[in-house]
Amino acid sequence: MATVLPVNSPSQAATVVPAAPLAGAPDSSASVVVKVAPSTHAKVNMGKAATVPEGANWITIVAMVFFHAGALAALFFFTWQRLAVSAVLYILAINVGIGMCYHRLLTHRGYHVPKWLEYCMTVCATLALEGGPIFWVSTHRVHHQMSDHEGDPHTPHEGGWWAHVGWLLVGKSMHAQTEALSRYSPDLRKDKFHVWLSKWHWLPLTASGVVLFLLGWLFGGVVNGIAMVLWGVLLRVTIGLHTTWLVNSATHMWGKRRFETKDDSRNSFWVAILTGGEGWHNNHHAHPVSARHGLRWYEIDPNFYGIWILSKLGLAKKIKIAQFDPEDPKPAGM
Repeated sequence: MATVLPVNSPSQAATVVPAAPLAGAPDSSASVVVKVAPSTHAKVNMGKAATVPEGANWITIVAMVFFHAGALAALFFFTWQRLAVSAVLYILAINVGIGMCYHRLLTHRGYHVPKWLEYCMTVCATLALEGGPIFWVSTHRVHHQMSDHEGDPHTPHEGGWWAHVGWLLVGKSMHAQTEALSRYSPDLRKDKFHVWLSKWHWLPLTASGVVLFLLGWLFGGVVNGIAMVLWGVLLRVTIGLHTTWLVNSATHMWGKRRFETKDDSRNSFWVAILTGGEGWHNNHHAHPVSARHGLRWYEIDPNFYGIWILSKLGLAKKIKIAQFDPEDPKPAGM
């Protein structure tokens, strides 16, 4: 959540991160620059001090209560078929969509894929109920810029509950505010598809629920149709939200720090397992553009393995990998 305040001449900021190419991928050793575009219209202020005074966000609160209630109800309708459907959709939404696409592709441009594939992966990300691409990318870029300082949307300095979910439950919803958020994602603002999907991000998830209900009804009756929605949408989305939120909360509170970054980011094995590698958060904050977050052989990183597979298929190129020296670990740019 965020609030919009008028400003006259916001400064232009840029983050430069050196990176090395993936072995076997086309060479791309140049630094990657992510610019925050200047704007004369609006500045988005995030963080507890800016959003709490606006009061509760009842639309989000009602949605969260509904999905959590549905997730509990799903447990009374277990079948292996429903579990399998839920697992496949979870991988598409959280691993392919959030981890590989929203995070490592759109936010940090750690690699490149053809536009048609980028769009397909972005649609998968909307199945996670975490907002459209402009909202998600803009929020995460602000998090990196202000990490664990005032203005960070979800720092545990404001409390573990705040970092995990509280930040979403207050303030005005910014999910469809592409104009206000575009100063943090000018690259996406130029893309008509990303602008459209940011405004209508709920459509793919809604469509998936309709399809699941109809197929379940067709092959097992109305109760089966309802149960398929409970498992394939409500339970699956609820679990995915909490695993993603753990990156915001747990990996800034518990775990080991390999790099002395300017925030409290930590590496967490168990969060990495749940999120496909996003739990190697200290590695990521030290080398944001790196498409690989697990920098040692034992740091399991399934989301990067997916990118590696795409590279072998000729679909992922210009893959950035952090230059890590175990004898002298230091963040990029230092």
